[in-house]
Amino acid sequence: MMEYGVAFLLALICMLFITPRLREIAFKTNYVEQPKQDCERKIHKEPKPYLAAVGIYGVFWLVYLLVSKGMDRQSLFIFIGTTLIFVIGMLDDWIKIRGKDLSALPKMIVQVLACVVVYFGGVQFEGFTNPLNSTYVVLPIALQFILTIVWLFGVTTVINFTDGMDGLAGGVSCISAVTLFIVAFGMGDRHSAMMAIILVGVCLGYLRYNKFPAKILMGDAGATFIGFILGVIALDGAFKQATVLSILVPVLALGLPIFDNIYVVLRRIKERKPIYVGDSYQAHFRLVAQGLTQKQAVYVLYLVSVCLNLSAIIIFMINKM
Repeated sequence: MMEYGVAFLLALICMLFITPRLREIAFKTNYVEQPKQDCERKIHKEPKPYLAAVGIYGVFWLVYLLVSKGMDRQSLFIFIGTTLIFVIGMLDDWIKIRGKDLSALPKMIVQVLACVVVYFGGVQFEGFTNPLNSTYVVLPIALQFILTIVWLFGVTTVINFTDGMDGLAGGVSCISAVTLFIVAFGMGDRHSAMMAIILVGVCLGYLRYNKFPAKILMGDAGATFIGFILGVIALDGAFKQATVLSILVPVLALGLPIFDNIYVVLRRIKERKPIYVGDSYQAHFRLVAQGLTQKQAVYVLYLVSVCLNLSAIIIFMINKM
């Protein structure tokens, strides 16, 4: 446990140190989101600096390299995939703070490419253990590929969509990362456990400055990076050698953003609206519309996320018996 504790503290301290500096740089370089009075999804009434994503991405990989003393082949492919996610996210943020929008297609292409890179690096949904006879069922290669891409792209997207209020995406991701750490540690998967605990430290350090009222934002670059890493950790850890029952563990660990955004997508389809066009259908916007303050809405969703994650841990423990 000592190395996990060191990794967590390093990530936390580095984020606490670097985030205020990134905030200063953002103001100096005008890397700032301007308020939009005509957009119902923009909750900030004053300019907010971006660039927290630089700290999230940089600290995560710096600490991982320090504690792991290098990269193996799989980690290298994950690094390449997350770098693609980070770069397209930074480009998207840079265009947004200048009042424009990057088309959804190039973002989707790069994100899918990142998923493909990670797949060929060995992070794959290979199959599951049959609970009736304990044999391992290996899925066809084509199905492995499709399920892997859909999972990674899906988690990346739903975490990004959840990033709509101060402290929400960072806090929900932190809760999920704690659960994935517990699962990976319980399975003896050091690689996934290390990534998960580093992510916990990064998210907590970021939340120190992103809780309401936020002093800095991570933008699409940070949210998609966190979502992608959570998807990788779940796929490489919780899904590995999974039984039919334990497949529920990563789904519940990421249950809040997954279920909320499934609802949002189905509603957009029903109303014949483009899936990628933003609206106020997410749970946090609906709670505020019901009269809750932003802080209250975020805390309610934290509670829901904790309940779902506790359910995931209980299922994991039952499955280990």
